[in-house]
Amino acid sequence: MVTVFVPRERRPGERRVAATPETVKRLVKEGMQVLVEGGAGHGCHLEDEGYRNAGARIVGGGAEDWGAADLILKVGPIAHNELVGGTEAGAVRAGAVVVGLLAPHKSADALAKLAERGASALAMELVPRISRAQKMDALSSQASIAGYKAVLLAAGSLGKYFPLLMTAAGTVQPAKVVVMGAGVAGLQAVATARRLGATVEVSDIRPAVKEQVESLGARFIDLPMPESGEGQGGYAKEVTESFLRQQQEILSAKIAAADVVITTALVPGRPAPRLVTAEMVSRMRPGAVIVDLAVEQGGNCELSVAGEDVVRSGVRIIGQENLAATLPEDASMLYARNVAEVASLVAKGGAIDLSDEIARAMLVTRGGEVRCDAGRPQDRIA
Repeated sequence: MVTVFVPRERRPGERRVAATPETVKRLVKEGMQVLVEGGAGHGCHLEDEGYRNAGARIVGGGAEDWGAADLILKVGPIAHNELVGGTEAGAVRAGAVVVGLLAPHKSADALAKLAERGASALAMELVPRISRAQKMDALSSQASIAGYKAVLLAAGSLGKYFPLLMTAAGTVQPAKVVVMGAGVAGLQAVATARRLGATVEVSDIRPAVKEQVESLGARFIDLPMPESGEGQGGYAKEVTESFLRQQQEILSAKIAAADVVITTALVPGRPAPRLVTAEMVSRMRPGAVIVDLAVEQGGNCELSVAGEDVVRSGVRIIGQENLAATLPEDASMLYARNVAEVASLVAKGGAIDLSDEIARAMLVTRGGEVRCDAGRPQDRIA
């Protein structure tokens, strides 16, 4: 029987959990024994009793629980956080498998420790974009939440309405929003801004997304395309510095006229592309708002500060990290379902099997080694 362990997340501000009573019930039905650390679901209002009723055993979360597991389901990266009797990475036993959003490009020390322990790790960021893996796509499920929340943060910080309003005292013009990047986060930001009544323009280096943008009622900003921005599987790829300069020149006027700019361009394993320069910010009107969803990777805006809201040239730049965790109930529900699909894939017949092509694509440690290409199987924009 495969033993699954769901620990409480210890990253500051992380309120999500990697399994819910719904997914625990499914894993138990599939023949797995599930251990859940007490309080693991408190951040998203899931109590221990709900997990017990679903068939889980509530445990203390010490090193002995980590060491008893064949499969460890996490949200954020595994770390060297202190536990009773050890650390997270140091407590995983040989042959066990860790599944989570492991940030392999930023977690070299933890992954090296896992490899040293003889454990395997599957990064949810590396789920391949194939039809069979759609239910496992945690990047998409969490990016959608972040794009939605980004618009709410912007609306709450902007000193004017989003919608067009016609009143006895006069007409209020709608807010002008520019969204940079039409991946999952960007498209959700577009849809949310449009629901609030803003006019929206969208920039993306992939011409193929123009139809999706326009179907949501936004205008696509056409860019000269001396090179293709299309990467594998429909994701964007990293482009040259000369192309980025051309893009910035065209977008500068659009950004200067915007009330809100939301940037979403992320390339795992590399710094986020710099799309909004300090000079562009200086041309925006005082009171305008920028929400930088790429801030954890260095930011799409030159002036963003991770974890902080700053004001530069009268423009508020919101650098809040981990936006999905600010809507922990739905974020946990969706992420737990993504993870449960992976658990069902690799835990078969009472043992762990990593031979499937999806699992192989996700592997970042195996057989005592850290894969040298971890985090870079393909370029993506969230």
